[in-house]
Amino acid sequence: MKLPARDRYDGLYRDFSWEIPEDFNIGRAVSDEWAAHAPERICLEHFSPDGRHLSMTYGALAARSSSFANALTSLGIRRGDRVALLLPQCFETAIAHVAIYKIGAIALPLALLFGVEALEYRLRTSGAAAIVTNSFGLERVNKIRENLPELSTVISIDGGEAFAFGALVEAHPPLFDVATTSPEDPALMIFTSGTTGPPKGALHGHRVLAGHIPGMQFAHEGFAQPGDKVWTPSDWAWAGGLLNALLPSLLLGVPVVSSPAQKFDADMAYRIMAEMKVRNAFIPPTALRLLKSISDPRAKYDLNLRTIGSAGESLGRETYEWARQAFGITVNEFYGQTECNFVLSSSAGYGVTKAGAIGCAVPGHRVAIVGESGDEVSPGETGQIAIKAPDPVMFLGYWNDGEATRKKFIKGWLLTGDLGHQDEEGYVTFEGRDDDVITSSGYRIGPAEIEDCLCGHPAVQLAAVVGKPDAVRTEIVKAYIVLSPGCTPSDALGAEIRDWVKMRLSMHEYPREVEFVDALPLTTTGKVIRRLLREKAAGEGPNRAV
Repeated sequence: MKLPARDRYDGLYRDFSWEIPEDFNIGRAVSDEWAAHAPERICLEHFSPDGRHLSMTYGALAARSSSFANALTSLGIRRGDRVALLLPQCFETAIAHVAIYKIGAIALPLALLFGVEALEYRLRTSGAAAIVTNSFGLERVNKIRENLPELSTVISIDGGEAFAFGALVEAHPPLFDVATTSPEDPALMIFTSGTTGPPKGALHGHRVLAGHIPGMQFAHEGFAQPGDKVWTPSDWAWAGGLLNALLPSLLLGVPVVSSPAQKFDADMAYRIMAEMKVRNAFIPPTALRLLKSISDPRAKYDLNLRTIGSAGESLGRETYEWARQAFGITVNEFYGQTECNFVLSSSAGYGVTKAGAIGCAVPGHRVAIVGESGDEVSPGETGQIAIKAPDPVMFLGYWNDGEATRKKFIKGWLLTGDLGHQDEEGYVTFEGRDDDVITSSGYRIGPAEIEDCLCGHPAVQLAAVVGKPDAVRTEIVKAYIVLSPGCTPSDALGAEIRDWVKMRLSMHEYPREVEFVDALPLTTTGKVIRRLLREKAAGEGPNRAV
């Protein structure tokens, strides 16, 4: 499952082949196998704002996860049961994940930011038998528990009317007979973000972790190297935080830094990377743009970064160029979705990088642009980004929704619903979700390029673009702008921003309306929920287009 020793992309892609053991269990792979020969090796570190940082060894992770697996089994959890995790980044989250996999149960990560309705929907739809949470999550769970008859077991890591996580671990032996699982056996269910419809539970087999290793090694340029250490601000409940950072790093023997849950703060992010000596960061584009609020970070913080990966939204040329100047390294953008992740990537170290493009197919994956018929289109032509089945990172299917699963495929391709084009060299450029395309005066306009251009304006911190209904043009381009600190909204600034895009892109792509907002609606994964902005724009009065 690891990349061959090659210096350039062509050799890597040509010579890679999948070798996933027939008996593959995520829990064993990320803890017990390391503990058997390197029990004192550090696998987890936790950043504390007061400077009292913590660490955990592979020996401790293996023992505590086995104890917790025994505890869950004593509480009636069996192979195939869904166990929800409503937790922040912390040691208990990793321990619980590993324990669930060891049993052969199915981990269901959930974000602490979810409200009670979102939680109830996911817990009820999945039929979760147990949940591990903290006092904050427990308060929400208690409000809906009577509506969840299948939720028989509630465990808290820090008090409340629930089974105590620590006491359960201490009360059970640190040895566990790990379930025999094949790569196809279910291990993990992650609900889609629901930006375009009701969230669906994407079910993954144990092979999903093996499938992420080539992408991790590619995007982080020969990962793992001596001294490598990973941190991400992304919630471990998201496929990005879990499968693009935590689990593959543990499998490859690289320490992972966790940090307290909080609203993203640029200064704190720099502190974490500096104090914890982070070498490899996974920072989504929205967070990277927020880091721009602090000028010349290398002069203010003792950073030692080797690689930065980014995914979740389009990185764009402007952020790509800013990051290269600010950090002295090239951000390697990569791409995937909950159903099929980490299939495209850049890797400057292997000679694959181009401003404005995601990158090329990661070794082991076949990615193409297809038309409505499911056939590949010509280079430069817009179509859907699609991944050829079978593929180790590809989901087993949507939970209890065979029809939606079938609709996800055409002619052996998994359809992402994302539009893009591919050039002669194999580089794929993301254009936007199919639902997000704006139809204006006969033109089909993707929001990604416009948003990238907007973020290049010095007054713009974040931007989102949608189509607003228009009687003449069908739709006009409308931009919602979060200004950089110290900038004040004004009609003059709005006109300046419109002209900025008009002069750099084209006359049909510039935003005819600009609205300044305090914040953009984001999913827990940092993606803009354009659906809410489209609804907002549609509910407004006649446009003020110019």
